Amino acid sequence: MTEADEVEINRQHAEKKARIKAARDRMMAEKTVEKGLLIVHSGNGKGKSSAAFGMALRCLGWGLRVGVVQFIKGDRPTGEKLFFNRFPELCRFVSMGEGFTWETQDRVRDIAAAQAAWAEAVAMLQDPGFDFVLLDELNIALRYDYLALDEVLAALQAKLPAQHVVITGRNAKPELLELADLATEMTLLKHPFRQGVKPQRGIEF
Repeated sequence: MTEADEVEINRQHAEKKARIKAARDRMMAEKTVEKGLLIVHSGNGKGKSSAAFGMALRCLGWGLRVGVVQFIKGDRPTGEKLFFNRFPELCRFVSMGEGFTWETQDRVRDIAAAQAAWAEAVAMLQDPGFDFVLLDELNIALRYDYLALDEVLAALQAKLPAQHVVITGRNAKPELLELADLATEMTLLKHPFRQGVKPQRGIEF
């Protein structure tokens, strides 16, 4: 390739990127709405809670106040809880589950725990002091009918206009996906658990 060829390639590249930037700038100028988002992370792949906690971390970076309610998951130590508890002035972190259903083997107790967690969640959804609310594994509580779907949908529709809410867990209800502003499905491609690798600290918990 000659020097002249290289110059021409670079010129065409710059022109192409300038056209893309102009189109992008026009598109961004049309986006003027500001609102709190309802976000759902579902699917069989790993990363639903991890992505949600990444958003919570961003909020802390901006000095926004975060509320976390964990459904289903027990009160065992996790990296996210240990971290967010370092910021009590910016984050309220509540683990209300009794553990996964195969651990408790007690439906009545699981329902009671889910309903207690939901009461905490509703309080956060109604509190203007919380900019971001993470309802971790709420989808699982809904899947097992531990909570009334209509009640949950009504509370989410009535949330504060500027408040962001993220819901995680497999098997999200279609009605919840319809209500969401943003819904993502995590797809499982490969997981070390299938090769006999146990959950790793810092990765799974």
